[in-house]
Amino acid sequence: MERLKDQQKKLDENKINFQRQLKDLEEKRGFLISEVNKINERKLNEEFKISKVDTDIDSMQDRILEEYQLDYNSCLSLKDEEFDLNKGLSEINKIKKEINKLGYINVAAIEDSKILGDRYDSLSIQIEDLNKAQDELIQIINELSNEMKTRFTEEFNKINENFRITFKELFGGGNAKLELIGSDNILESGVEILAEPPGKKLSSNSLLSGGEKALTAIAILFAILKLRPMPFCLLDEIEAALDEANVYRFAQYLRRFSNETQFIVITHKKPTMELADSLYGVTMEEKGVSKIVSVKLSDAVKFEQKTEN
Repeated sequence: MERLKDQQKKLDENKINFQRQLKDLEEKRGFLISEVNKINERKLNEEFKISKVDTDIDSMQDRILEEYQLDYNSCLSLKDEEFDLNKGLSEINKIKKEINKLGYINVAAIEDSKILGDRYDSLSIQIEDLNKAQDELIQIINELSNEMKTRFTEEFNKINENFRITFKELFGGGNAKLELIGSDNILESGVEILAEPPGKKLSSNSLLSGGEKALTAIAILFAILKLRPMPFCLLDEIEAALDEANVYRFAQYLRRFSNETQFIVITHKKPTMELADSLYGVTMEEKGVSKIVSVKLSDAVKFEQKTEN
């Protein structure tokens, strides 16, 4: 019986030991499971990091390909084994700050530059053509100006000479001339009339009497007509301010000049009418009724001669 009890006791002790060992094993198992979980978690984290690194690598490769047109193998030839990463990062930050100072960056600047360059070239050609055309126009203008000055001087001198001769004929003597004043450019100059009727000193036209001014103006008119005779000329009482003697000289000169130009003269002066070929007038035979009458002086003279005979 004692023996059985001893065996029972041993068995109980063994059982307790086994239970203690089992508990220790369970604790170890739980610890190992926890470690395995931690390892799995670390594994997942590392796999995520690896995946992120792969993604970053792919992104960097795409960026390098896009910006620099280089792939990984091409970049290997540019690899610097002694490159200092910290120094490189510092340099990158410095360059980024410099870029930020530049402000907004136009990514289309290169294309815009090409377009502007083409436009600049086109406008430069146009400007060159315009400058060439301008030079040609200036040359033509200068040539025309010189030609105008030459012709004006020649014609002005002819008119001046004609004026001097006509003045003497109309005034029965004296002297007169035209002078350019007011500008070194003869095309922009004014004209000063200097007249010296018989018995007077050479003076400006503004100092002459009314009749002298009128006869001087008539002399200038005939001086111009001598240079460029007209088919006909209309004169409206231009000799109204002249005295009888000057009107007669005017009429005689007009008569001599009528071989080249036909004159239509409005006048109330008898000497002018006496030397006309034909006379036209307006009469009022009845009150309120006007009538135009005309007479050809040559026919009137012949009729008078027949009447006298």
